[in-house]
Amino acid sequence: MMDYFVPCILFFTAALALGRRENAYGLLLSGAEEGLKLLLSIVPALMVLLTAVQMLRASGAAELLSQWLGPVFAWFGIPPETALLVLVRPISGSAALAVGAELIAQYGVDSPIGRTAAVMLGSTETTFYTISVYFGAAGIQKTRYTIPAALFADFVGFFAASWSVRLLFPSP
Repeated sequence: MMDYFVPCILFFTAALALGRRENAYGLLLSGAEEGLKLLLSIVPALMVLLTAVQMLRASGAAELLSQWLGPVFAWFGIPPETALLVLVRPISGSAALAVGAELIAQYGVDSPIGRTAAVMLGSTETTFYTISVYFGAAGIQKTRYTIPAALFADFVGFFAASWSVRLLFPSP
């Protein structure tokens, strides 16, 4: 049944456009053109962010930061092993997914660290990517309070993820 869902939506949309006597193909082309323009405005920011994350990981700076900040995370109840994930997640979702996969492979799926990493990935956002994409698309250049508020929200997500895993899956 689900195999027919997208074709039915396309058929319904085309029938609606024809019923209104609108050029469905022309509307489709103009929508695709707007999408490509948006893509062209987003790609430079995406390339810079992905390059910066890769440079941090390749240089060893990300591991060094995670070693330094591990005790701070431990004080807040966040497993120090997830420090690299906490540092990378606001910047890049794909890099965070790779770090999360490494943590799960190293510690196991049902380990407290593996579960915490999975919940962290699901409860936080790639802050800088999201801000650059949406603000870039809207033409907003001054972020003022957005970045501090979004980073604080990420921290709350990391904190809540670690504590919820502890509460819902207590260690024996």
